[in-house]
Amino acid sequence: MSVVLETTMGDITVDLFVKERPRSCLNFLKLCQLKYYNLCPFHTIERNFMAQSGDPTGVGSGGHSVFATLYGENARFFEAEIKPTIKHKRKGLLSMVNNGEGLHGSQFFITLSDGLDYLDGVHTVFGHVTEGMDVLDQLNDVLCDNNNKPFKDILITHTVILDDPFPHPNGLEIPPQSPELSEELLKSHRIGVHEDIDDTDGKTA
Repeated sequence: MSVVLETTMGDITVDLFVKERPRSCLNFLKLCQLKYYNLCPFHTIERNFMAQSGDPTGVGSGGHSVFATLYGENARFFEAEIKPTIKHKRKGLLSMVNNGEGLHGSQFFITLSDGLDYLDGVHTVFGHVTEGMDVLDQLNDVLCDNNNKPFKDILITHTVILDDPFPHPNGLEIPPQSPELSEELLKSHRIGVHEDIDDTDGKTA
């Protein structure tokens, strides 16, 4: 079951572990259908560790599961799926972010290194990258501030579902078009996606 994450750095294709992580995969796929991840920034990138996205506000504390859309705010999060064990042992794994209480919403990260087993049992691995490892290398080299926020925006521009085994839930309304940049998201950004950074501009040799 595959999804293509189109980003401003290139495309990343992921295969999902739908048998082992059915609830996480359903949540991810239906949020993709809702275009929920469109325009989400990679708000946190730690070199040789992970690149995190999935928060439409771009601040790193927002977002909600698809179940909140269906059942209300009380369903903002869902319980982590940690069995059977799938270890964070290699680069290119897709994992749901633990909100600190063993629950997941919409945020996820992609591992940028091997051997991150200390994350096991805390965050839920639910897929792996099959194409676009070069994009992960680019993400790993991004310049960030002391809070691991990229100086230049890196956005998920679109998600393309190649295969979805889950029935469409009743009451889930698919929007006709992608969301527009919100004022909150614009304020959280610094250097726009299409802005060039040239330290030598206006300077002599």
